[in-house]
Amino acid sequence: MEVKRLNILVINGPNLNLLGSREKNIYGDVTLADIEKELIKLAVELNINLTFIQSNNEGTIIDNIQASKNKYDGILINPAAYTHTSIAIMDALSAVQIPTVEVHLSNIHTREEFRHNSFIVRSCIGQICGFGKNSYLLGLRALDNYISR
Repeated sequence: MEVKRLNILVINGPNLNLLGSREKNIYGDVTLADIEKELIKLAVELNINLTFIQSNNEGTIIDNIQASKNKYDGILINPAAYTHTSIAIMDALSAVQIPTVEVHLSNIHTREEFRHNSFIVRSCIGQICGFGKNSYLLGLRALDNYISR
C-alpha cells in the first residue's frame, strides 16, 4: 500500500529574504536558501512535498493562504514582523482550517516586549521559536506527526 505524500506550504514573511546579511547577532549566517535546503532533505525523509513562498507583502501571503485550501495538508509559517500585527493573516489561516505551525528563528518571547505577542499563533496548532533553522525542521516534524497520526 502506497503512503500518501503530504503537501506542505512553507510561507516566509517580510525581510526573511535578507537572512544571512541582516542582524547576524540575532539570526546568524543562515540564509533562507540554506533553510529551504535543510527542509527539502527532511521532506524527502518524511515523504513530504514542499512548496516555498517568501513575500514582503501581507496581501500576497493572505492570497497564498486562501489558495491553499484543498491543495495543502499543512502550512509552516514564519510570519516575521506580521506575527505581531496581522489579524488579517490570522483570519486567513482560521478561514482555511489547515493545520499550521508558526516558527521563528529567534525566541520572540525573550526579545523586545512588542514581539512577545503573536496574533498568528491563535490560528495554529503550535509555535516553535528560538532554535534557529532547527525551528523550521522541528515545525515540519510537528506538522507531519500531527497530520499523520
